[in-house]
Parts: sequence; structure tokens; C-alpha cells
Amino acid sequence: MAEKENLTKIEGVKKESSKEATTLPKEGLVKVFFKGIWSNNPGLCQLLGLCPLLAVTTSAVSALGLALATLLVICVSSVVISIIRKIILKEVRIPIYVLFIATLVTVVRFYCQAYFVELYAQLGIYLSLIVTNCIIMGRAEAYASRNNPLYSFADALGCGIGFGLVLFVLGSIREILGQGTLFAGAQNLFGEFGKALECHIIGADYTLMVAILPPGGFFVLAFMIAFKNFQTNYKRNRVKNSYMIDSKRV
Repeated sequence: MAEKENLTKIEGVKKESSKEATTLPKEGLVKVFFKGIWSNNPGLCQLLGLCPLLAVTTSAVSALGLALATLLVICVSSVVISIIRKIILKEVRIPIYVLFIATLVTVVRFYCQAYFVELYAQLGIYLSLIVTNCIIMGRAEAYASRNNPLYSFADALGCGIGFGLVLFVLGSIREILGQGTLFAGAQNLFGEFGKALECHIIGADYTLMVAILPPGGFFVLAFMIAFKNFQTNYKRNRVKNSYMIDSKRV
């Protein structure tokens, strides 16, 4: 009897520990949101979605168009997956995620093809490849399937905006260095208002053709990652030095 009681206690402890392992610590919505924008940015920290990140960012407009499409897909998919997470069998959750994301991407692609023809031609196959984007599937599996819709939306919105900012900054830098312009072809995304946004910054004789080529994308992205790591290490060392100074005073 004593051995059975000990076994039941051990099993109860194991069950409680497994439940605790599956639940994530709750954080504030603001912290979850800003975590995806900077400290856990998918493009700069996790290095996810590099294929569209380097292929579409030859201009600011194409980068912004893909960023908006990705933001819409990741937000809607995370919220819906969070709502239905309790009725999805664990054995088939990945195929269901892929099926729903593919349906959502198809709707976005048809809408872009109907109303933004020139932009759709610029994005090409990379608009359809949002289905295989590791960021969307990663947030669905790692966060949306374990948290409520509100937290899942905040996480997806932060990661989507963070990835979109990387796309836009990378595309803007490459366009300025490679073509000397900024927001060239903005009317394809913003209509007649976009013509007022287009501007020429560098003359054609001073541009760098390598910036809009694939090697230029790797170089610019490497500098952005280096800046992110420098800022993170500088902040960490500053906090560490402040603790060392306080301990010496004591």
C-alpha cells in the first residue's frame, strides 16, 4: 500500500510538472508586442524568412507591399489558430496550420492580383511563398497554439511589424544605393498619392549596382544585424558595469 501511494504521488508530480512545462509564463501585452519588434525580431535575431527578405527588397515599395501582406497573414492566422487550438488534434495540427495559412495567402494573392497589378508583378512568386514562411508557422506553433487570442494577436502584430520594418529599411537602403531613388513606383501601392512620395536622392553616376543584386542584400543585412548585436551588447555591458559600480560602493 505504501509503495502504491508513493507511485501515485510520483505520477501526480510528473503530471503537474508536465502541465507547467506546457504553459508559458504570462507577460504584459506591451512587452509581448515590443519583444517581436526589437529584442526577438524574426529577421535580425532569428534570421527567419531570408528568402523573401533578400529577394524582394530591391526597392522600398516592393518590400513594403510584401511586409503588409505578411503582416495581414500572420495576424489573422495567429488569432484563428489560437481560437481553435483546443479542438485541433496534436497529430494533425501542422497540416491544418498549413492548410489554413495557404487559404489565407491565396485570398491575399488574388486580391493583390486584382487591385495591385504592377505590385503583384514585382512580388511574383514570393507572394505565394508566404505560405512557407518560417515566421508565420513558427509563431503559430510556438505561441498561438499555447496562448489566448489577445496575446497571440499582440505577438503576431509585433513580429509582423518587426519583420516589415526590416524589409522596408533593407529595401530603402538598397534602392537608394543601387538606383538613387526612394519610393520609386509608389503609385503601384498608394495610387495617385504615391507619385508625390517618389524622390531622387543620388545621381545615376554615383549609384552602386551591387546594392540591388543578391550580394548587396547580404551585405546590407549583415550591417543591420551587426548594428542590432552592437546595440544589444552595449546595453548589456552598460547594465553589467552599473551593477559592478554599485557593488564597489557598498
